[in-house]
This record gives sequence, structure tokens and C-alpha cells, in this order.
Amino acid sequence: MSKYKKLSHVIYYHVYHIVWTPKYRFRILDGKIREFVDESIRSLCEWKRIEILEMNIQIDHVHLVLSI
Repeated sequence: MSKYKKLSHVIYYHVYHIVWTPKYRFRILDGKIREFVDESIRSLCEWKRIEILEMNIQIDHVHLVLSI
């Protein structure tokens, strides 16, 4: 039961698959932009205490699997 989160009154497991794409699916997510997106997503998830299970940044979209 390690993947389950526990509070005093509930046990839960919430996993979300999020796909994000730039407008018109432009191929802009490479180089420094890719690094910036990676750092931004990681810092936001750390700030909100969201666990990143998987993250894959392609040149035209981002896949995220998050446990909230």
C-alpha cells in the first residue's frame, strides 16, 4: 500500500495524466525552452507538493503523470 496516501479519515490514490501542447502544436520545446519548461514544472510541483510520477517533454508536447 505504499502508493496510497493516508490521512486520519481517508486513504486515497489520485493519479492524473496531463498532456500539454503549444498553440497549433508548434515545435518549440527544444534547447533552452525545454530546460525552462522542465525546471518550471518541477518547481511548481514541489511548491504544491505534487509528486511527478512520469514526465516526458517532446518537441511539440509534454506528457505528465502526477500524483496529487
